[in-house]
Amino acid sequence: MREFWVSSGHHLTHRTEGGGLAITDELLLAYLARPELMPPDEACAAERDLHAALLKEPRRPVTAQQVEAITDADARENWTFMLAFRDRLLAAPSVEAAYLGLVRQGGGPIPPLFLNHLTHLILRNALDGCQDPYVLRAAELFFRPQRASLQDGSVLLADAELIEEHELGKTQSPLVAMLGKEPGSDLDVLDDENAWTYWSRSDAFTMALNLGSNARSREGLARVIEVWIAHLLGVEAKVEPVARIEDQDWRWFVGLDAEGTRIGNALWSGENVDAEASRVIALFRLAFAAGTPLEPNAAGHPVYLLLAMGPDKTVRLKPQNLVMGLPLAGQARAA
Repeated sequence: MREFWVSSGHHLTHRTEGGGLAITDELLLAYLARPELMPPDEACAAERDLHAALLKEPRRPVTAQQVEAITDADARENWTFMLAFRDRLLAAPSVEAAYLGLVRQGGGPIPPLFLNHLTHLILRNALDGCQDPYVLRAAELFFRPQRASLQDGSVLLADAELIEEHELGKTQSPLVAMLGKEPGSDLDVLDDENAWTYWSRSDAFTMALNLGSNARSREGLARVIEVWIAHLLGVEAKVEPVARIEDQDWRWFVGLDAEGTRIGNALWSGENVDAEASRVIALFRLAFAAGTPLEPNAAGHPVYLLLAMGPDKTVRLKPQNLVMGLPLAGQARAA
């Protein structure tokens, strides 16, 4: 089996009987090794002592007084976030259950960085054994923001962090700068000829995705949505890309990002969105398996999923919308 996404940390945990991922000491230690939590040379004794104690016993209780004793305000804030997050993990039977708890009950002071990492880890578990690079590249949208660009009529998505590095002049080639091309235009675009290279670079996030004109890319994203819903909610659904909403009696939609939600709400209200329609970069129709308990007004009707880019051409897919926004009756469970 081919390895991918080692940076997710899936090797630091193991599956529970229900198929989710266990909260292990090794996983907690990986968080403690993050640069935000490593005490710098000028750190006070209280911060150094706290970090050293948790390295020995990552599940040990930490009092508010221990955090308040840290002299640096930024360090206190980082530790407050981290310990709240750790305690939410420890209170859950699996990574998946912790994620559901965070998005359903409110994450509180949990940085988006931690939610993105949980998404990365959960998808690595759910997609274990996947052999399709298009599915895996599309799955990156769930936990890494993308920057969209239009090239030859196609919508290309590139990793936003890499694009930012290009814009800051850290990695942009002189040729790209001289020709005035869009950042990321020198990245390889995933296609049938270079798909085999994805495995060796999956943790570098250096392949662009042609979401506009490559049907395999859109199908890949549809498969990821199906896997995400099935793994977290235990619900089977069929997702297919569509060009437009032709159903005159459409009952339900989910915006896959904030912009998609805003445009969908405008459509639902009958507002004219012609000026913003170009921001919608993907549209899907979701149909639940027969017998799935649904809200009465959605039963027998498909759910439409809208993915859009913001005014700055950034795409920030919010996978939690697929947990909270579907018309499922009752609360589904996690592994």
